[in-house]
Amino acid sequence: MIQGHGGNIFETAERLRCAPSEIVDMSSNVNPLGPMPELVEHLRKILPETISVLPRVDSADIVGLFARRYNLDPFCALASNGSTQFIYDIPRAFETKKAIILGPTYADYADACRMQGVSFDEFFAEEDDGFAPDLSRFGDRLSSADTAFICNPNNPTGALIPARQLRDLCSAHPRVRFVVDESYLPFAPEGDRQSMAGCGLGNVVVLNSMSKIYRLPGLRIGFLIGQPEMIQKAVRYRQPWCVNGLAQEAVSYLMTHPQNTDAFVAKTRVFLAAERMNFVQALHEVPDIRFYNSSTSFLLAKLSGRFTAQKVWDFLCRQRILIRDCTNFGGLTDRFVRFSLKTHDINTIVTQKLALWMKS
Repeated sequence: MIQGHGGNIFETAERLRCAPSEIVDMSSNVNPLGPMPELVEHLRKILPETISVLPRVDSADIVGLFARRYNLDPFCALASNGSTQFIYDIPRAFETKKAIILGPTYADYADACRMQGVSFDEFFAEEDDGFAPDLSRFGDRLSSADTAFICNPNNPTGALIPARQLRDLCSAHPRVRFVVDESYLPFAPEGDRQSMAGCGLGNVVVLNSMSKIYRLPGLRIGFLIGQPEMIQKAVRYRQPWCVNGLAQEAVSYLMTHPQNTDAFVAKTRVFLAAERMNFVQALHEVPDIRFYNSSTSFLLAKLSGRFTAQKVWDFLCRQRILIRDCTNFGGLTDRFVRFSLKTHDINTIVTQKLALWMKS
């Protein structure tokens, strides 16, 4: 259950007999502009003191700062070792009997259900619709489930469901607990307005990740947001010291420097909007690759002709470029790959190499 993710850069480096730093990792969905230099400098200064003492056992300080930053009640939030930790806790915390997963999407929702012995179904958005989900048809499937997993914007498709539509869906099915994973929402234009974090619905919990937007995947920082009753269910399975000291210091800095973080997020959104357009345009004349609209830091592409995900992955791997083969995403095939955007120069080099190879 720990296989099949992006970012297997160390395994690839061993295979190519090179240092991990020599590989361009376009398989891991993190901010190409991060981490914030001022945050790195702050963590460098406090490193010796921070790693020599136990962190706050319940992460209460950073929960309070997080809640204040986003106008939430502190009793409506919980911190943990990354949002994925919550995903694996949720089926047993909510005593799920039957789940439904809106796909094609992140495999860990299904893996979490399997680990807890929970039955689940998957509802797949259609390729012909650009993977924009039909929420009416999805709603028809909810009568048989007590828990629904929705990634918004979705990984790997990049499709975003407007908050208004999600609120209508969740309100119409009060007996279903909705788990809305907003790990990639900060990348989306006006992402703050699309969040379900402050919706006030008692059957909704929201997953928030700081790993992606601030490029801190090694620190593992995630929050769960919901009404107090839902948070109390989750807290029963939360281990002490589940957020390390350095991660807590990072959250503290980010939450108390809103001017810096807001500017960083805004700059990221502008950069990605331009790079998504440039990346797609650079491969526009290549007939055997098609991209889907995305509001995130990554792009899903479908291959055709004699190209499969494995062939494209192998070619780019030989160039020391790592992308995501999407074959093992339920609802996709061996014709799909995902590119996580990097700097403008790297994106340009990758599209040039790929276009030249595919055309030849």
